[in-house]
Amino acid sequence: MGALRLSIATTDYDHFRDFRLGEVRAAGIDPIWSLLGHHEIFARFAAHREWDVSELSIAKFSAEVTRPDADIVGLPVVCSRLFRFGSFYVNRRSGIKEAADLRGRRVGSPEWAHSAAVYMRGWLGDEVGVRLDEVDWYQAGANAPGRREKVQIELPEGVSLTRVADRSLSDMLASGDLDAAIIARPPTCFLEGHPDVVRLFPDFRAREEDYYRRTRVWPIMHIVALRRDLVEAHPWVPRNLYNAFAESKRRSLERLLDPAVSRYPLAWLPAYGQRMAQLFEGDPFPFGLEANLPTFSLLLRYAHEQGIAQRQATPAEVFTAGIETAVVI
Repeated sequence: MGALRLSIATTDYDHFRDFRLGEVRAAGIDPIWSLLGHHEIFARFAAHREWDVSELSIAKFSAEVTRPDADIVGLPVVCSRLFRFGSFYVNRRSGIKEAADLRGRRVGSPEWAHSAAVYMRGWLGDEVGVRLDEVDWYQAGANAPGRREKVQIELPEGVSLTRVADRSLSDMLASGDLDAAIIARPPTCFLEGHPDVVRLFPDFRAREEDYYRRTRVWPIMHIVALRRDLVEAHPWVPRNLYNAFAESKRRSLERLLDPAVSRYPLAWLPAYGQRMAQLFEGDPFPFGLEANLPTFSLLLRYAHEQGIAQRQATPAEVFTAGIETAVVI
């Protein structure tokens, strides 16, 4: 019997490279890989489930996996993760100096189910005391108009969200029509040096390290999702996929962290990587349910509180069973 052919869609991550190129194999699986931009992947998988295995925003995953008829399940493989204190941008003319000043202000994000914004809206409530209904929220494309929500949401009672179809967050932030924005990538106005647009937290890296030490939360942006019918028909598939992704990641980190073999053309990148590995207790990019339990649990709570997840779910409910016993590298 031949290998099981599976379609996989992700963006081009180095930590998936060896698996994608066949240098690492998933036992019994013949992967057919599509490399696309993540917005296209999210839209097509959310709407049509075009692939067996797909990268998916963890916020959008929480919306889809908590539906009563959920037809996907998560694989605890991390595509993308970033701390997001550096994602707060403000117009300095608004007078916003600290996070508490966002109360009563106009704050934008590209989508409501935007993972970076989900974490930071939750943080505003938990640690600053700024409730969702105390902010005037706006939604628009980050640097171009026209971005739409990709999953169904139900805003909590009292929350105001204005969708703007004909302008970008960057344009509105630069003009002062927004006081602030939470955006995963720096807006064009900031990159071009607009004099009024600055980060709310210039010291974001120190804040992020402190946040991790206190909470053990290392925010996850994108994970891998599987079609549930695939897992039900072939229960061995998640473990074999997980092991291949984990070995591919191990090789990527080896390329990064060993100064004798580093293939990346930046002078101090291996040294910085080693510092990160120490901060994260040996693995600067952990996979697996157990290693990421504080992060998964917090995200699922925030997603439910913000009207994205349809119910309060636990990590064990929405990720494939048995992966915790696989080899975590």
